[in-house]
Amino acid sequence: MKRRDFLKVSATGAAAATAVASPAIAQSSPEVKWRLTSSFPKSLDTIYGGAEYLAKQVAEMTDNKFQIQVFAAGEVVPGLQALDATSNGTVEMCHTVSYYYVGKDPTFAVFASVPFGLNARQQNSWLYQGGGNELANEFYKKYGVIGFPSGNTGTQMGGWFRKEIKTVADMSGLKMRIGGIAGQVLQKVGVVPQQIAGGDIYPALEKGTIDAAEWVGPYDDEKLGFQKVAKYYYYPGFWEGGPTVHAFANLEKFNALPKNYQAILANAAVNTNTWMNARYDMLNPTALKRLVASGTQLRPFSNEILDACLKATNELWAELSAKNPDFKKAIDAMQAYRSDEYLWWQVAEYTYDSFMIRSRTRG
Repeated sequence: MKRRDFLKVSATGAAAATAVASPAIAQSSPEVKWRLTSSFPKSLDTIYGGAEYLAKQVAEMTDNKFQIQVFAAGEVVPGLQALDATSNGTVEMCHTVSYYYVGKDPTFAVFASVPFGLNARQQNSWLYQGGGNELANEFYKKYGVIGFPSGNTGTQMGGWFRKEIKTVADMSGLKMRIGGIAGQVLQKVGVVPQQIAGGDIYPALEKGTIDAAEWVGPYDDEKLGFQKVAKYYYYPGFWEGGPTVHAFANLEKFNALPKNYQAILANAAVNTNTWMNARYDMLNPTALKRLVASGTQLRPFSNEILDACLKATNELWAELSAKNPDFKKAIDAMQAYRSDEYLWWQVAEYTYDSFMIRSRTRG
């Protein structure tokens, strides 16, 4: 073959290869625009901010070809309807807490947080390494969504009370804003639970429509101004030892994504999960100092109250497990994992932390 003919054939071959390769590359990185509705108001820059952080990472990892527009609670649907909007395709995604939807099925709570459940590290261990995510998505599939852990607040506070709560008797008739299945536990010890979205708690507490309210912890609670309308701040929030915030995607929409976009979204959620927990651990100490300095009365729940609530919790699990196979499967798996985790915790983590807490002021 003459050199001139060879060059001509080579150029033609290269052009043909380019024509074949370009569409393949383009198809793997299409322009995708999704909408995400949050269950939280924009003022809560850490828990709402998790959705923005997730969307930013997805955009950056796809050169802005996969964009997720984030909407605060109420902009598309009310905060407590975020999962429904994702399930029915009104939006492609939501950022919410699974236990908000126990009215549909109490099993939703187990994969977020239940009373006397796992702390944040244990929760992540169960979900990522102990089969929790697989169990969760087997359940979530029934509602047409897939869930990704996408935030954790760490152990929460027990909430704001307009009067001191020293005994179980003090809780009788108390109207308290408390989310999820924890309300059913507290109902057994006399509390009248109220499920109210985050942005509506302050006016209800201010007007006396409710007597107490729990939300997250010092940083978020201070932002919402609860210290202005309730004096006593109790701990710990035994119903939320390490609550997971989930990013849910419509399952059909997620399955239609290119595989690399699916992986990017999943990894962005993992990053968000770490980011939120670390940020709360950074922000809460100084917020707690400010609250106490301004007159907030910090109080621990008495052992009497904790023991009564643990007893009520175990009773409720038995009742729900007897009539709901999905719940029984999930709660049994979580509790078995918790038992092993605390066996390990009491050897190293608890011993170390207890010593450091005692010695932190020694100079």
